[in-house]
Amino acid sequence: MKDNIVIVGGGIAGLEAARQLLKLGYSPIIVEKEDHLGGHVAKWHCLFPDMTPASEIVSGLIEAAGQANIFLNTEISFMNRLKDSYNIMLSNGVSVIAKVVLFTTGFSVFDASRKEEYGYGVYDQVMTNSDLEQWFNTGKDQRIENADMNAVGFVHCVGSRDEKARNPQCSKVCCITAVKQAIEMKKRFPDAMIYCFYMDLRMFGKKYEDFYIAAQRDFGIRFIRGRVSEVSENIDGRVIVKAEDTLAGKPVKVTLDLLVLMAGMVCNPDCGSLAGMISIQTDTDGFFKSRDNIADITSSMKDGIYFAGACTGPKTVPETLAEARSAALEIHTYINR
Repeated sequence: MKDNIVIVGGGIAGLEAARQLLKLGYSPIIVEKEDHLGGHVAKWHCLFPDMTPASEIVSGLIEAAGQANIFLNTEISFMNRLKDSYNIMLSNGVSVIAKVVLFTTGFSVFDASRKEEYGYGVYDQVMTNSDLEQWFNTGKDQRIENADMNAVGFVHCVGSRDEKARNPQCSKVCCITAVKQAIEMKKRFPDAMIYCFYMDLRMFGKKYEDFYIAAQRDFGIRFIRGRVSEVSENIDGRVIVKAEDTLAGKPVKVTLDLLVLMAGMVCNPDCGSLAGMISIQTDTDGFFKSRDNIADITSSMKDGIYFAGACTGPKTVPETLAEARSAALEIHTYINR
């Protein structure tokens, strides 16, 4: 009989790990606190840089992991270390003795209302990247439906690389997400002016630079290097953005029909509570701390505890899937050593 493996989190990392473990002959148990699988990616519209529909990726992973034991609307109520395994009590009353626990708890989106100067939750025509993705998927949002959309702005690094917000880390995907969303908006509103206000453009991934160049060349999206200093609202309900163009060395003031805040990734609050149950470490940024940030990113300091995906820090979709595959192989090796 194969040893129990509990996967905490049913996002793309948990699903891919389950898929690999199933192929290795295990029957993993996925514990997901939401009522659906797929995590944040399930709420996304298209994925950069190829504009692949997110639903295709998620549905494929769900189908491939379908033979796993899956508990939705379920959390870890209690967990402690036994001699060579873990005793886990789930919120649905089920108790499991597991040889291995794989954390794939992902990330949380920064609460943009904490950056009061940007007006999220104050001005009607200010939304976040997550809000915009929901509109891409559903077509329902009064902020877009009731406006003419002649000008749209995107603000990068909202809650990332920000000491005041206590999030000095880069969220890694905000720049390329802004480029993707700007292109999507331009396709829907061809006559609109689209602005991106950025600190630095971090186009590190495969085809990211090409995507950025295409945004300027093919879609006329204007990139302004400079941090937004003030957001206000005029009498017509439009958003006024003031910034400094640090490349041109002059102030910029634009009036927009919609302002989109690129809210970054922060650690999932569950990291702290789960870590406390079995005394594993979290890093200075609140994410789980790996055994080694270079050679052993999927392992913890404790035997039988593994990580995959954005629970250890911001990750792209390809990185997340690659870590899930790596973690599954590490778990197989650990059980059979």
